[in-house]
Amino acid sequence: MTGLISRVLARRSAPASGDGTPGETTPGAPRASTWRLWRDLSPLLRLLIVTQLAFNVGFYAVLPFLAEHLGTAIGMAGWLVGFVLGLRTFSQQGLFVVGGSLVDRYGVRPVVLAGCVLRIAGFAWLGYAEASWAVIGAVLVIGFAAALFSPAVESEVARQAVVWEEEGHGSRTRLLALFSVAGQAGAFVGPLLGALLLAVDFRTACLAGAAVFVLVLAGHVWLMPQHIPGRVRTREKGGVRLLLRNRRFLGLCCAYGTYLLAYNQLYLALPDEVQRAAGSQAPLSWLFALSSVLVVFAQLPVTRWAGDRLDLRRSMTAGLLLIASGFAVVAAASPAGWTGTAGLLPAAGFVVLLTVGQMLVVPAARAWVPDLAEEGRIGLYMGALSSVSGLIVLAGSAATGSLLEAGLPAAVPWLALAAVPALTVTLLPRWKERAREAGATA
Repeated sequence: MTGLISRVLARRSAPASGDGTPGETTPGAPRASTWRLWRDLSPLLRLLIVTQLAFNVGFYAVLPFLAEHLGTAIGMAGWLVGFVLGLRTFSQQGLFVVGGSLVDRYGVRPVVLAGCVLRIAGFAWLGYAEASWAVIGAVLVIGFAAALFSPAVESEVARQAVVWEEEGHGSRTRLLALFSVAGQAGAFVGPLLGALLLAVDFRTACLAGAAVFVLVLAGHVWLMPQHIPGRVRTREKGGVRLLLRNRRFLGLCCAYGTYLLAYNQLYLALPDEVQRAAGSQAPLSWLFALSSVLVVFAQLPVTRWAGDRLDLRRSMTAGLLLIASGFAVVAAASPAGWTGTAGLLPAAGFVVLLTVGQMLVVPAARAWVPDLAEEGRIGLYMGALSSVSGLIVLAGSAATGSLLEAGLPAAVPWLALAAVPALTVTLLPRWKERAREAGATA
């Protein structure tokens, strides 16, 4: 699998700037291919990027099929299915900040290993769970496992990307884009694997997901160093208090949260639009596949283009405005009331614009966190980025659901959703190149 992804990425090219400054390249600097980029990465970075691929393969081999399993095989009521899925999200996104704090205190290796062990146990438990209490326990374990290993991996990739940039290899966003591509490739392959395994039964899919994490665990036991050079462990308390006073970081969280709220509309507002246009939700799978394929094949070229022309703030601004325009496309087309193939075109336009906006926002946001975090607390800040954004999505999704059910003209909810990312551009902190901005209150 890794070789396949590497060969696909090798066909793409990306810039290598002399000092890593967005918008600038050293005259005469060669544009290294992505294959050369991969070869130049340290063994640790390769391990972390392949880990992200494996994480998502194992996760998406099981979780997309959980709701149907709970409703049909277990016989749960619809409200209980929704409650279980919500618990899974809370135990993951809501506790990212806890996992990030543990990474800062104990290091990457033990937290990743603990997360892998919990994920293996959770998937195995879920495969055999039949009572509601057992399912809930398994889902909580699965979610908390991700709250451990995801902040650990993401924060270390972000930190290593800064080091990579400072050594003159190029913009840090190139590495973070490669990380995003690996994750999206896993999210694309995982459901295909899960669908094949469901031909046997759901338990087989769960055990296969657990097996993936056994391989990840073995790889990290073997390859992850006990101590990563440059990684500072922080024993002092008070990090959360300083984080909550860091207005620049909280502004970034708000902007990133509105991106996640927009992305969540793939599962909330978009199904309603597809149902209206096509009479069923069958085309949704094709639209989801379109989003995944776009990220896998276009993320690196888009990041290369943005790295040559935009700093991190401008990249996020452009991405958020593209996302806003995607909602506006559906709103503008709503009065026409198109159906059939023509009626799906606005939805497809929304998916494309949302995905391109995502390609600009996600690497830039992750690349910005190390500049806003306190020394030694990058795990806490990377976890908080997900946790704070998750709270925004929770509140925003409830409001969106109310709008969709309020009986308003079809264009109104989409216009409201377009306004949110457009307005939160103003919350982005000003770009201060290469400056440590932690604790800033202005």
